[in-house]
Amino acid sequence: MLQQARNYVYCAVTGLLVLFLAACGSSDEADRPEVGFVTNGIASFWTIADRGANAAAEAFDVEVSVMMPPDGPSGQSRMVQSLLARGVDGIAISPSDPENQAGLLNEIAQNTNLIMHDSDAPDSQRLVYVGMDNYEAGRMCGQLLKEAMPEGGEVVLFIGLLGQLNADLRRQGVIDELMDRSHDNTRRDPVDRVVANERYTVLDTRVDQFDFARAKGQVEDALARYPELDAMIGLFVYNPPQILEAVREAGKLNEITIVGFDEDDVTLQAIRDGEIVGTVVQNPYRYGYESVRVLASLARGDQSVIPENQFIDIPARRITADNVDVFEAELRELLSN
Repeated sequence: MLQQARNYVYCAVTGLLVLFLAACGSSDEADRPEVGFVTNGIASFWTIADRGANAAAEAFDVEVSVMMPPDGPSGQSRMVQSLLARGVDGIAISPSDPENQAGLLNEIAQNTNLIMHDSDAPDSQRLVYVGMDNYEAGRMCGQLLKEAMPEGGEVVLFIGLLGQLNADLRRQGVIDELMDRSHDNTRRDPVDRVVANERYTVLDTRVDQFDFARAKGQVEDALARYPELDAMIGLFVYNPPQILEAVREAGKLNEITIVGFDEDDVTLQAIRDGEIVGTVVQNPYRYGYESVRVLASLARGDQSVIPENQFIDIPARRITADNVDVFEAELRELLSN
């Protein structure tokens, strides 16, 4: 009887200990902030950002939900509403259409910490922008083309969206560089107007709305429409591979100079093979990492992570045949960790 009583006491104490440990674990879990990282689409670029976001989540003890909408602003809205319903402690977003998403962005800011990555919405209530100077990156693309084609020629630009600030700035940066203009990131040339000087003529800007098949179709149409075309610049990560495929199929690799943007594997190999003259790369891994790091600190009440100018600058880089192997090795090492 005494032994049975001892067993009851042992079981009761053990049970209380299990409950106590479970409660402690639940408390720790409840204290861990949850944040969202919302992209503007689905692309290899965002796969790299996802790795950075999750690395930071582990380093700074937060939960992160990385969301990639397949359908632009409407998809972003659905994903944001889902995050807000869960009561997340912060959202980092690359707005697809900041002007028409003002209401959505303000709703985020009123309910949680809002920051931007990749593309900014400076008129919103966001706390900080994590990214690069897209206007300067556009000018870097223009410089690559000028070096490869100093005699000038006819050029068509290809891009996923317009109205998205990073896209508008890249496009304008390319045009201003080719036109040898002063630096002015508020300038905007109309999309439906040819822009030319004594050397370069920007004939057209083709927009594909993140549709890869349409992106290739836009290249094919440009090749047919402009028989004297000399160069193409693709300003979103998937544009250069689509340009390359269409130009190859048309048998015009020796006639069209191609400049890329971002670090798709096809683009890097084409630079190595001499089919693309170069690309301007961002650092999507750091976009993801820095966004989650900042949101983790903000969730814990640390405002010191926000610089005075509200801009965390992650500079762009030029990648050409001279440094493509080194860059690709760096990228592989980064993604293997």
